[in-house]
Amino acid sequence: MRNSRTVKMLLLVATLSMLASIEVRAQQRPNIVFFLVDDLGQRDVACYGSQFYETPSIDALAKDGLLFENAYSTCHVCSPSRASILTGKYPARTNLTEWLGGRPERDYEKLHHGEKLTSLPDEEQTLAETLHKHGYATANYGKAHLSKDPTTYGFDEAITGWVRSYYHPFSPTYEKTLAADEGDYFTDKLTDAAIDFIERNKDKPFFVHLEHFSVHDPIQGRKDLVQKYQKKLATMSQQEGPDYILEANPDGPAISSKKLKALEKFDDSESHQNERVWWVKQKQDNVEFAGMVEATDESLGRIRAKLNELGLEENTIIVFTADNGGMAASNQYRGINSSREMLDSRFASSNLPLRGAKGWNYEGGIRVPLIVHWPGKTKPNSTSQAIVTGTDFYPTLLEMLGLPALPEQHQDGRSFVPALKAQDYDRGPIFWHFPHYSNHGFQSPGGAIRSGRYKLLEYYENGTVQLFDLENDIGERNDLVESHPEIAERLKRMLHDWRDEVDAKMPYPKTATSTPAPGARVAKPKDVSDAPNKRLPADVEKFAPGWKIENWGGPTLKPGLRQKWQGRSNVLLTHPQSKDVSCILSRTQEVPEGKETILRFAVNNHQKGNWILVVRVDGEDILNESIEGSSWQEFSFDLTKYAGEMITLELENRASGWSFEAAYWHQIELVSK
Repeated sequence: MRNSRTVKMLLLVATLSMLASIEVRAQQRPNIVFFLVDDLGQRDVACYGSQFYETPSIDALAKDGLLFENAYSTCHVCSPSRASILTGKYPARTNLTEWLGGRPERDYEKLHHGEKLTSLPDEEQTLAETLHKHGYATANYGKAHLSKDPTTYGFDEAITGWVRSYYHPFSPTYEKTLAADEGDYFTDKLTDAAIDFIERNKDKPFFVHLEHFSVHDPIQGRKDLVQKYQKKLATMSQQEGPDYILEANPDGPAISSKKLKALEKFDDSESHQNERVWWVKQKQDNVEFAGMVEATDESLGRIRAKLNELGLEENTIIVFTADNGGMAASNQYRGINSSREMLDSRFASSNLPLRGAKGWNYEGGIRVPLIVHWPGKTKPNSTSQAIVTGTDFYPTLLEMLGLPALPEQHQDGRSFVPALKAQDYDRGPIFWHFPHYSNHGFQSPGGAIRSGRYKLLEYYENGTVQLFDLENDIGERNDLVESHPEIAERLKRMLHDWRDEVDAKMPYPKTATSTPAPGARVAKPKDVSDAPNKRLPADVEKFAPGWKIENWGGPTLKPGLRQKWQGRSNVLLTHPQSKDVSCILSRTQEVPEGKETILRFAVNNHQKGNWILVVRVDGEDILNESIEGSSWQEFSFDLTKYAGEMITLELENRASGWSFEAAYWHQIELVSK
């Protein structure tokens, strides 16, 4: 009996000793702060070349760690790339290939979108779950965008959701989860939450997945920083080149430079949709966006300061990256003839010298900043040319922590620890697959592969292929398909073989009997009460021949012709689509030579409201005036100086608040004599 008790006691002591040893080892393992910024382009960071945005904390991290020149997201939009980070799998393998919700199918699209999932499957063993099993406290703050509840994926704590405003109140979701007062800025409060978690878990290893909603729209900089950049912009010399360019759908017919210039001049959503062209910003001069970038930079600085205060910085791995390329193209159409305020709310930044933007498989849409600080392991102030992508974080972090790999889970990931240690590293080709139409342009569904210096893009609507040498042409302007057909064919075959391997779901042709794929978002059926809206373009043509209308309000406003209004006959009622989207009447007109040409019209206003009248010629404002009261106002503009030219005229009905924004028009006419 004594021997039995002795054996049991020895076993108990051994067990306790083993558990204590495990606990000690767990406490010694490095902490992880994974700093993921939404829509931050690689060239939005000073240490990557930005001359306008100031990012001292990010630059300091690069001086202390390793900066990657060839880092990529696995998708040019958010949800798929975020899923890849947590699963180590390509979006095509999980079939989470589009941002949750997704763009609805449009009538002009020739293909049905590919089948897709609408949330990350629960059976995936995520990075957070694995770390949790090894004793890590785990937290997810910000834009998770994978399902309703991030704790499903192994996070002990989560404060996540969509942001409607960066100033409190942020959104109904955060009212319940993120303490804030009037005037508080979202990026700052999210940082507070992350710091609080670090303080509460300083005595054990932790994994903080800080997914800043910034710098995603709405583009709202912190006011003090916006003022700083307003002053900075005023002292800077004018940047060379155009503010915006029109980027054509690569999978469509070639568009001549002459036609592109005409489309630039005739700036409306209908003509651009018909020709499949989209505006892409070419300059970094958005002060609101600049304020967002620096506020995010301050967040990183505050977290590093807290780690240092707690004595944890030398035992904390910091990964700084973004979920996709920069927001140089709006996710909702805005023509460049719109107000600067409206443009700044949608067009955020420039990715130059990279081509394209978020929503494109060009480098501007998929190349991201990546800085890794691994104290004692990475050489300070160093740079790597290694090619890495979002699937690679999972196996890399496991190896950095001394934890066993999970090849059945992170199937597509390759550990880049050798690159972190400045050793030779070649992870092999990387792939992209997006079987949907873009929400940031009219480009076709498509995929891509990068292998070494070469990158091939394939589009699924018409089968167009492009080939670029990224070492000599990072701007992807010199298509090598015809001069290097053997390379193009080899990469195309590799891309197709990979799609077969991962069972990638493809888009498919629309027919009379075809239906959308599972998971596809389709547009809601139009309300039959929308009849007045359907008639409105015809009403405009009848009221003012040669003029067109876009972005008018809904059926309850009953836009269209009125027999009488305020003492005048044959009156046209318009209304803005929203507070941010103006209703615009436009036409293109050749001004005759040798004659005096006058544009004239009258406007009125609802007695309870007011609106802003803007008149433009070729994109230049010649009038910006608030229309108040309820009496007819006459306007007349001499266009004679444009004689012999083809000009674009725009009459804008812009909201001044959001109450009775209706505009009443009488007798819009061009008179030459």
